[in-house]
Amino acid sequence: MNRIFGTLLLAGFLLPASGQRLLTLDSCRQMALRNNKQLSISKLKQDVAADLRKSARTKLLPHVSAMGTYEHTSRPISLLSDQQKGLLPKIGTGVVGSMQPQMAGIETSMQQIGTAFVKMGVPAAEVQQMMSGLQTGMQGSMQGMEATLNALGQQIVDAFNTDTRNLFAGSIVLTQPIFMGGSILALNKMAAINEELAENSQNARRQATIYGIDQAYWQVVSLCHKKKLAESYLDLVKKLDADVHKMIEEGVATRSDGLSVDVKVNEAEMTLTKVNDGLVLSRMLLNERCGLPLDEAVTLADEMAETISAVELAPQLDVEQAVENRPELKMLQNTVDLSKQTTNVLRAGYMPQLALTGGYALTNPSLFNGFEKKFSGYWHVGVMMRVPIWNWGDTMYKVRASKRATSIANLELAEAREMIALQVNQVTFKVGEANKKLTMAQSNIARADENLRIANLGFSEGVITPATVMEAQTAWLQAQSQKIDAEIDVKLSQVDLQKALGTLE
Repeated sequence: MNRIFGTLLLAGFLLPASGQRLLTLDSCRQMALRNNKQLSISKLKQDVAADLRKSARTKLLPHVSAMGTYEHTSRPISLLSDQQKGLLPKIGTGVVGSMQPQMAGIETSMQQIGTAFVKMGVPAAEVQQMMSGLQTGMQGSMQGMEATLNALGQQIVDAFNTDTRNLFAGSIVLTQPIFMGGSILALNKMAAINEELAENSQNARRQATIYGIDQAYWQVVSLCHKKKLAESYLDLVKKLDADVHKMIEEGVATRSDGLSVDVKVNEAEMTLTKVNDGLVLSRMLLNERCGLPLDEAVTLADEMAETISAVELAPQLDVEQAVENRPELKMLQNTVDLSKQTTNVLRAGYMPQLALTGGYALTNPSLFNGFEKKFSGYWHVGVMMRVPIWNWGDTMYKVRASKRATSIANLELAEAREMIALQVNQVTFKVGEANKKLTMAQSNIARADENLRIANLGFSEGVITPATVMEAQTAWLQAQSQKIDAEIDVKLSQVDLQKALGTLE
């Protein structure tokens, strides 16, 4: 029961004041990642790249399209000339007219036959009646033939009247690329590389966000501990100031000693004011990156601890890990790959292009059964090939330019690798230096504490002057401040190392 009560009591001391939010480093990271607008933009860019990759894949599949047109023309198409249109309706008249000499010969022959019949004893009246009937019949036949041929000519003219002033057409076309010079495959690879580039960009932005929030977090923790240190130092100099003024009243200390201590009190108060101002600004920056209101009071888990838990890690130089994990190098490699695929797309301009086409087309008027004022269509299938012959070297120049762009990207990638290798070496050295500084700062704390204890003891016994005590207090303040700085340096150097190795998650 006592153990439970003690645990609850300890928790009560560790919990922040009412109305304040307790944040750990991980919770600050998660809030910053959710709040960062650039990360949201990077995520949307990644979605865009994924959609473009899916779009590029459709270029390998057959595409179907429908098209419809209507056109009104001022004049119809005519297969007959105006002269033919004028002659065909009079074809019967022309034929009958051309037969007039033959008809005159027939009439002469019939008159000779009638005269022969009269000589043979046939009554002239009967012969005349018979000949008149034959002539009337022949004339009626000729008139009937003329009317029939004229009507037939008119029918021909009417049949060739297309009336194409209103044209309707429609088609459904299927196109299947067969060989496009490798451009479609290159475009698909470029879309996949762009998607990978967007993902690497998001990872780089994520690491930058985490790095920034870690910097802000440990800055607040550092100032919180320095605030406690400044308050402790102010209490020390105030106590010394009170003791010196008592000694002045008793005549065992000079007024100069009192003024010196007063100056130290003022300096301690100014230091505390600066720390408080810096802490307020640092908290505002942390809140902004976490997406919290700037004036919201939050408590960090590490600021409540007595000491900053700095774990000394033995740094290991691992340039290969950095080369493998750094998103910046991956993005540069993506740029190189994109440049190569761009060259492949441009090189496709040299190659022939082959595609299969097929579909259904219909028109009105239709021409499949004469000219008909109705829709009628047909199926069709074919192969289309395009072969470039001469373009004044345009494709060649573009391919050369793209290859040079690839060379530039390769040089930038090589330079970035060298810079990252240098950065990893520098950060690894920085981690080792931070560990050494922390070890020395921790050893200085014990000496400063002992020095301050001896100075206070000697001052209380009257064998040490106030100036010596102030020197001991200043040395203690510096040692404590150096310890806080060393602990924060260890934390930040470890973050720097993780970022340099590309493992900051």
